[in-house]
Order: sequence, then structure tokens, then C-alpha cells
Amino acid sequence: MIRTKNLAYLGLAVLLATAACHKAAPVAASHPPDTTPVAPPPSSTPVTPRSSGQRASPSQPVAQTPRQSAQIPPEVRATLNEKLARLEDAMFDYDKSTIREDASTALKDDVGVIRDILANYPTQKLLIEGHCDERGSEEYNMALGDRRAKAAEEFLSSMGIPNGQLSVLSLGKDRPVCTDADESCYQRNRRAHVTAAP
Repeated sequence: MIRTKNLAYLGLAVLLATAACHKAAPVAASHPPDTTPVAPPPSSTPVTPRSSGQRASPSQPVAQTPRQSAQIPPEVRATLNEKLARLEDAMFDYDKSTIREDASTALKDDVGVIRDILANYPTQKLLIEGHCDERGSEEYNMALGDRRAKAAEEFLSSMGIPNGQLSVLSLGKDRPVCTDADESCYQRNRRAHVTAAP
């Protein structure tokens, strides 16, 4: 009887030991899932955006390259200025901004040179300055100079010069080419002058 009890206790102890080992195995199996969360730390996927951010930085120098190429070297600028010096000014009547016949002829003669300049320097813009003689107020002459520059711009646009490469500026009576107080001098100052935009 004592042997049977001992055997029963022994069997129970074996069962408990087996059960304890059996439970230990699931606990050990629960550890590997804990190591799988360690795999997300190689979440170097955020590193991929960093490298894509580095790709964006080379695109910035590419954007700067056109700016650098848009700046004309001094020797090329001198050639451009020589060509522009050949252009004739469009002259205006006193207190007028309409393109008269001689101004129309002058601007038509200028179109070929202007086309050549814009073809050779596609990033260059041309500036049309409106000028007046010394008579009249500063304010009035600024408005008149603006109308003269715009009249010349419209004429050149009608001759096929791209409007996007032209800009206008009124200088009023601030930059005369002649300072004598007579009509021939006044006439020389009433003009639209084409030059290179800065």
C-alpha cells in the first residue's frame, strides 16, 4: 500500500515536472516574438527618405546652374552692347507718344538686330527706355516717358519680337543726351531707346 502511494506520488511528481517543462517551453517560445520587435529598429526605412532628401540637394545645384549661365561674361556683354549701339532711337513729337513715320522706319530697321540678339542671348531681356525733353514737370514727363516706351514695345511686339523678353522703363527728363535749350536738342531727347536689361 505504501508502495502504491509512493508510486502515485512519483507519478504525480513526474506529471508536475512534465507540466512545468511544458509550460517553460511556451515561455521560451514567447521570447522569440520579443526579438522580432527588435527587427523594427532596423527600421532603416526612415533612412530611405534621408537618401531621397539627398537626391533633392543635387536638384538644387541644377536650379542654380541656369542662374549662373544667365549671367553674361564681360566680353560677351561688350559684344552685346556693340550690337545694341547700332540700334536707332525712335523719336517723338513734342508732348506725344504716337509712333511717327520716321520712328516706325527706325524700329523696323532695329527688328533684325533685336532678333539676332535675342537668338544669340535667349536669357537676355531688352529694356525700352522712354525719354523726354526738359520742359514740363518731373511727374508729367515720367508718365509721358512711360507711354513712349510702351508705344515702342507694342510696335516691336507687332513685328514679332517676344513680349516676354521686353520690358519698359520711363526715365522722364532725367537722362538727356543733349542739354542745349533749343528745339534740335529737345528733339534728340524725346525718344525711346533700346538697351540691355541689367
